[in-house]
Amino acid sequence: MHPHESLIREFYAAFASRDAETMARCYHDDVFFTDPAFPRLHGEEARNMWRMLVERGKDLVIVLDEASADESGGRAHWTATYTFSKTGRKVVNRIEAKFAFRDGKIVRHYDRFSFWKWSSQALGPAGRLFGWSAPLKWVVRRQAAEQLARFSARRAG
Repeated sequence: MHPHESLIREFYAAFASRDAETMARCYHDDVFFTDPAFPRLHGEEARNMWRMLVERGKDLVIVLDEASADESGGRAHWTATYTFSKTGRKVVNRIEAKFAFRDGKIVRHYDRFSFWKWSSQALGPAGRLFGWSAPLKWVVRRQAAEQLARFSARRAG
């Protein structure tokens, strides 16, 4: 197994066991992360997002469905199952991840999933009706950014 694939597997094993600090150590200092809810996070901001999700996800279950990597990059397919705290609705989110590496660490991490499918589960009827729309995405992203800022401030202070 290529060392980059081992690193991806270590990252998701840590996630599954709710070990955010091991996840954070898998990231390069210059890491860039993005997904539909948390776009364009850098460095400690990206690490804090995982810390926040692990801390808040009381019933979070992570399954790494598939992973592969070589010298040029890596991929993973993983599933997150949890209760969305704002609505109490169950979510099963299937995510495709792509990775780039530097110095034996993850330096780029791109997660992709259907925002409409996610919002349909997490938000119910409103998500089914408006999950495709930019305004709903903006609201979700703004709320996620605010939560992350509060979490990061609490950690720093």
